[in-house]
Amino acid sequence: MASVSSWGNTVRAEHALIDIDSRFDPFPAVPEAIPILPFGNGRSYGDCCLNPGGALVRMRRLDRFIRFDREQGILECEAGALLEDILRLVVPTGWFLPVTPGTSNVTVGGAIANDVHGKNHHRAGTFGCHVRRLTLLRSDRGRLECSATENADLFSATIGGLGLTGLILCAEIALRPIPGRWLDVETLPFRCVDEFLQLSAESDRTHEYTVAWVDCGAGGRGLGRGIMQRANHAPWGSRHARPPGRRRKPLEIPFVPPVSAVNPSTARAFSILYYHRQRARAGRRILPYESFFYPLDGLGSWNRLYGPNGFHQYQCVLPGSTARDSLQALLEEISRSGVGTFLSVLKGFGERQSPGLLSFPQPGVTLAVDFPASPVRTASLLARCDGIVAAAGGRLYPAKDARMPSALYRAGYPRWREFAAFIDARCSSAFWRRVTEPA
Repeated sequence: MASVSSWGNTVRAEHALIDIDSRFDPFPAVPEAIPILPFGNGRSYGDCCLNPGGALVRMRRLDRFIRFDREQGILECEAGALLEDILRLVVPTGWFLPVTPGTSNVTVGGAIANDVHGKNHHRAGTFGCHVRRLTLLRSDRGRLECSATENADLFSATIGGLGLTGLILCAEIALRPIPGRWLDVETLPFRCVDEFLQLSAESDRTHEYTVAWVDCGAGGRGLGRGIMQRANHAPWGSRHARPPGRRRKPLEIPFVPPVSAVNPSTARAFSILYYHRQRARAGRRILPYESFFYPLDGLGSWNRLYGPNGFHQYQCVLPGSTARDSLQALLEEISRSGVGTFLSVLKGFGERQSPGLLSFPQPGVTLAVDFPASPVRTASLLARCDGIVAAAGGRLYPAKDARMPSALYRAGYPRWREFAAFIDARCSSAFWRRVTEPA
């Protein structure tokens, strides 16, 4: 048994660990009383990647590339391959991931199981929209090829299925063409929620990628102020573009400090400095894709900054009809609470529907905010935020969650009972038991 923690470091539990070495291996032979759960690179913030008292099946050894069609942009790889490794292979040949989250340190299997989204959701939808097929290993039926036309119901359940439908062994992904590794990025400040919504709608029509940082500590006339970044792929010969240099090793946070480095004082100082600095640098720049998509990947083990108690990321989606008022209410609640935070992401979701049965995005606005874990102040704040999200008809993102009430999950994902029929009888997780089983 080994102690394993989620990326948020708020949940730690003992697990038996099993490694899969080949996609041709049989389903893990463990006693039936022990539930199993596939485990990728451990970047889920909450407990959907944990299985206390059970076994974690570590998938990282399945990291091989099987086939890469450079003419059509089709990649087939094993589920343990990291998005970072895929980009290293395909970017020099003029291809890019169709959808990428805010870190490249996730596995393909994890990207499918959480149906991750990115800064281009308004055009490209989720990662699952670009999965052509996958191979699933189940305890009851062995290996199954799944796609929109073969085992289609199981394919839909597996995309966004949190690893509960079996072990994803490999997948075939449709890439998107790019002219080079550079992006033409424009930085624009906004002063309030209404200005963000207007700027977001305009940017979605003209730019493939849009994302905003919002100053969650600002109140009064500053409430809802922030910085929007919008981008399109730039040609290789763009101004200021430089040939790619040697890949830098990330700076590493070497230890967990005894108390959180993120507190009301440090968060407020950072937010003020960041807002005014980015406002002064408004305009267009040519940036390599790493700087735009993965700024936190340059700081290894950044989760340690939150100290021994870890942190919660609260990510919700607010439907379009209620987005303005509910977003305003959330920002007011966060500002009033005085809980320190400076990592926040604000973005619009588009209309494209995922093939996943339990996919998180829906048309509207998504807000993601990191808070240092506290059993009193943070817990009370997030409970109040839950009420705002529930009243708006929104939902929370399971990949980021470690404390969502079961009633909020069931209301936000009304097809959860339908999904339950596709769960492999041998699979379970801390998250699934928490939100579906009676207390």
